Amino acid sequence: MKLDPEIPRPVWDAALAQTPAALQQDWSYGEALRALGADVRRVGLIDDGALVGLAQFTTRRFGPVGVSLCTRGPVWLEDVPDATATEAYRRLKGAVNRAWPRVTLLTPDETVPAGVGRMKRVMTGYSTVLIDLSRSLEDLRGALDGKWRNRLNAAEKSAFKVQENSAKLAQFRWLLDTEEGQRAARGYRATPASLVPAFLEAKQDRNSVLILRADEGKTKIAAMMFLIHGCAATYHMGWANEAGRKTGAHNRLLWGALERLKARGVKQLDLGGVNTVSGAGIARFKLGIGGKLVTLGGTYF
Repeated sequence: MKLDPEIPRPVWDAALAQTPAALQQDWSYGEALRALGADVRRVGLIDDGALVGLAQFTTRRFGPVGVSLCTRGPVWLEDVPDATATEAYRRLKGAVNRAWPRVTLLTPDETVPAGVGRMKRVMTGYSTVLIDLSRSLEDLRGALDGKWRNRLNAAEKSAFKVQENSAKLAQFRWLLDTEEGQRAARGYRATPASLVPAFLEAKQDRNSVLILRADEGKTKIAAMMFLIHGCAATYHMGWANEAGRKTGAHNRLLWGALERLKARGVKQLDLGGVNTVSGAGIARFKLGIGGKLVTLGGTYF
């Protein structure tokens, strides 16, 4: 097992065009974080001359301690033997952070077997909902929860119109501003809204974002934004006013997103974390579309 700290972007992008991975392991996401001041480092995992994995780290200093975090990684491009994985995790612990004292944390999607690479789990993983978009629309529609499907059917008969928003920043700045306002009002934290324009600047591809908006006459009543990375996409933010909530606008927007993402060749949609305690309503909405509930591996030190 060797680590390549100079893997070129075309190789990275080509690999993730074939293997669905988390947004946090996308090259452009790393470039967006770098534009916002983060220290981003990457390595490729080479086994017997073949690229078998990718790992993108964000490194920060907390006082004298350097902390490197690989979120939702490494991404395995093929199945590897336990011995190879063990060696990879061992090498990754010291791969990108040479300063001392240092801490390296990895939050892989899969659970790491006890003792592999001397990794110790220090935090359990969160759960998310993944939708397999390689399935037909008929299969996806058939997998909808009954109440979710009924709400979608009603929303499709409603008078509001669904528009695909332009990818130009001036055309969706209102949604970023609305999201910042929601965060302040509800007291939750998330990636800064400025990440989106930085991500699009790094991608240089207007098809790397999908924004759907529901309009009732000339009034916006709901919207959803999805970021597209490789052959995967991630739900990034959404908003609805009272009219949007009453008419089931988000059901119609999310279903419309599935149709459009499939048409763009996206294989997997990540709807983001679900919390059945503090966010039960959102969790029910995400689970109702019939995706797969996945509990991630956790944080390893």
